[in-house]
Amino acid sequence: MDEYERLLLRLLDEEYTRHPFYGSRKMTVWLRIQGYPVNRKRVQRLMQILGLAAMVPGPNTSKKHPQHKIYPYLLRGLAITLPNQVWSTDITYVRLAHGFMYLVAIIDWYSRKVLAWKLSNTMDVSFCLECLTDALNDHGAPEIFNSDQGSQFTSSSWIKILQGYGCKISMDGRGRALDNIFVERLWRSVKYEDIYPKNYVVVADLLVGLTEYFLFYNSERFHQALSYKTPNEVYLTGIGGGVKIVDHFSDKQGSSKKEVGQRQSAVTESIPS
Repeated sequence: MDEYERLLLRLLDEEYTRHPFYGSRKMTVWLRIQGYPVNRKRVQRLMQILGLAAMVPGPNTSKKHPQHKIYPYLLRGLAITLPNQVWSTDITYVRLAHGFMYLVAIIDWYSRKVLAWKLSNTMDVSFCLECLTDALNDHGAPEIFNSDQGSQFTSSSWIKILQGYGCKISMDGRGRALDNIFVERLWRSVKYEDIYPKNYVVVADLLVGLTEYFLFYNSERFHQALSYKTPNEVYLTGIGGGVKIVDHFSDKQGSSKKEVGQRQSAVTESIPS
């Protein structure tokens, strides 16, 4: 991968964090406006490297395994009233000065607490399993565990662990990253508050920096949605968190982009950050 390719990855990563509803078409237009004459095929390939999918119904760039079972989404209309009622996970791309890493995290939806996280230089399932094992060992098991349909989270090893703990398994609808809204917002916070400003060069510095950031995020960072309490406080007391997930997406495939945008805004307004 050359310097120009790394530059395009950085630009896509930053623009997606600002506008996660942009698909490959809009990303292609945006890059051209910025002065980078790319075609859509190249943008699609780069978005696959980053693991990005637009927050609108449509093709999903997550690497779904054709032989893995897909579980239904269980959170729609659900009132989340307790810690450990619902956990979810996701993987994001983290750029370094001369390369990139992948970051996986597990979050408790009631309190927004980050329960565990891991870094890897590949998208292999092993670092996701390590993260899941750490979360379960440290915090017990949730009633429901939600993820996207990526091959890491539909693999037999991942499913076997969750079933062994008696967890109900929930998976996002294809191409609908808003189904996992709290992890998406965690990535936005991590990137704008830590990764982008610090512009890490090497993995060792990234590891130290993220360790410090997640400690701050859980124990010191006040959240408006938690009445300016910290995730640790809300997780430990069981007071001040929670949300009810409303389905703002129509099941009809013919929805206009304007309608999708309006529903996305409704999700954002109904779940404070």
